Amino acid sequence: MDAILLQILNGLDKGSAYALIALGLTLIFGTLGVVNFAHGALFMIGAFCAVTLNRILTMGHQVIDPTRTDFLGNPLKVDVPYLHGLFGESMGNAIIDWSVPLAILISIPVMVIIGVIMERGLIRHFYKRPHADQILVTFGLAIVLQEIIKYFYGANPIPTPAPAAFSGTFDFGAAMGFDPHTIIYPLWRMLYFAFSVIIISGIFAFLRFTTFGMVVRAGMADRETVGLLGIDIDKRFTFMFGLAAAVAGLAGVMYAPIVSPNYHIGMDFLVLSFVVVVVGGMGSLPGAVLAGFLLGILESFASMAWVLNILPGLNQIIIYLVAIIILLVRPRGLMGRKGVMEE
Repeated sequence: MDAILLQILNGLDKGSAYALIALGLTLIFGTLGVVNFAHGALFMIGAFCAVTLNRILTMGHQVIDPTRTDFLGNPLKVDVPYLHGLFGESMGNAIIDWSVPLAILISIPVMVIIGVIMERGLIRHFYKRPHADQILVTFGLAIVLQEIIKYFYGANPIPTPAPAAFSGTFDFGAAMGFDPHTIIYPLWRMLYFAFSVIIISGIFAFLRFTTFGMVVRAGMADRETVGLLGIDIDKRFTFMFGLAAAVAGLAGVMYAPIVSPNYHIGMDFLVLSFVVVVVGGMGSLPGAVLAGFLLGILESFASMAWVLNILPGLNQIIIYLVAIIILLVRPRGLMGRKGVMEE
């Protein structure tokens, strides 16, 4: 039982990232009809928003510390962040420690602006072009963004620590009545799952209960009719592209302490997220979320030691095997609209 619960937790952790990225992909495809292969790059940029803010907050100057000496007895020079001079050592360290949560506030406007510029500057010219053209141009854009990050930050992963308050673990075993220390799970990964649930719930509530969201959903179903009613649906869809970019960026920010950001982290998640979108059903927001968590849990169970002893490498292909089976049985995906991908 403890092994099963642990794998479910691992699956929800992975599924949270898949679901958030797939949700943004589906928002873009459902509103604009664009297959955006640059969406993984937006996830990467979000992660590097956390890296950048951490670097800015830790910038400082060198001072001589007489209490520390080298092997010759000479006083050492130590780096002191500028924040120590502005807020004091205690407050300065606290701000640096919470750099990842603070990056959320910075990343939202940054990602919205990047998304709007991307949509207005490039992608809008490919609305009526074949999906193959959209894939090529957005994939090329993703490579350009990836190389820009590599140029400025290097090729190596950059550790980005979570706040000390969330760097520990939680004893699920003791909390659920099992033997203590049987199910230990990192607090930040639990927080990531809770964060993803809040974001996903917020997006669904926005689309369902606000006038803006209702118009967007109507536009997704029948764009021409909404336009004939005198509503500028294009501006609303541009906003949705920016919103999808912000969702991907937030997913990246919060994932930075889990996997140290590197320039190809977006590509690592992109292909899997597209599989999630197709399995869930092209254009189906509930399907994207459901498939994200489902495939995350399946991948986690396929990574168990006894499974790999029987079928080595299954964890690397399980998502694709499930996708093949589902699409053979139900070409439109789990919750896709009838006729989509069935022609």
